[in-house]
Amino acid sequence: MNTNEEIKEMVKQKYSEIALQDKDTNASSCCGAGGCSTEVYNIMSEDYDELSGYNPDADLGLGCGLPTNFAKIKEGDTVVDLGSGAGNDCFVARAETGVTGKVIGIDFTEAMIEKARMNAEKLGFNNVEFRQGDIEKIPMTSNVADVVVSNCVMNLVPDKPKTFGEVYRILKPGGHFSISDIVLVGELPDKIKNAAEMYAGCVASAIQKEDYLKIIKDAGFGNLMLQKEKAIIIPDDILKNYLNEDEIERYKNSESRIYSITVYAEKGEACCDPKTGCC
Repeated sequence: MNTNEEIKEMVKQKYSEIALQDKDTNASSCCGAGGCSTEVYNIMSEDYDELSGYNPDADLGLGCGLPTNFAKIKEGDTVVDLGSGAGNDCFVARAETGVTGKVIGIDFTEAMIEKARMNAEKLGFNNVEFRQGDIEKIPMTSNVADVVVSNCVMNLVPDKPKTFGEVYRILKPGGHFSISDIVLVGELPDKIKNAAEMYAGCVASAIQKEDYLKIIKDAGFGNLMLQKEKAIIIPDDILKNYLNEDEIERYKNSESRIYSITVYAEKGEACCDPKTGCC
């Protein structure tokens, strides 16, 4: 079993490689459910073409949802994107906040930060910034964000309760998040759970859906709701890297399922009397 630091280093190395790849090389060739594909990390991405602010150069196909589409971002908001990659969701969020808002992307990987900053420079955005940091300890002061978004990243973090606690800390009272991520119902085969590529692809590190939602509630969030849910099917050509034919059949015939979910929750308003806790 990998330690937390080993998992972080594995993820950092994989995402550095992705950041440095040519975009055409990195593009997914997934042919659909059970068909052909390239890597597990790019079989889950959704189509951003209809979203304002979308910039293809910033889209590395690493997401599993469209959290910015559900995030209820308003003009003038301060938005924080956790695991911002090459800046894809940041630039979509910026289209919602406008010039009076601010968007801050946080990413663990230096190569991703450099790529995102180059993209922002090309676009001439002076209200979008990128900071390198571990989202288990977000490099921001408390109570500053109106909205937090994240796309298929929280799942990669070993200490999820600590990370959701950090989301709670940086949100303003009354702020909210919209996060897309991968969760499980049932158990994955051990050969998948122990595979480094499956960690980088957000599959091996996925936890049970009910546990994921409980972590959010335990962090203090309220008004939790599922905004979207869809089943993720790992194509056979990827499964063959880890399982033999009999194991693939058993897995496909089991009740275990992988889901992409987009979750919304709110941080409560500050109390007017902190001594009594009355609002």
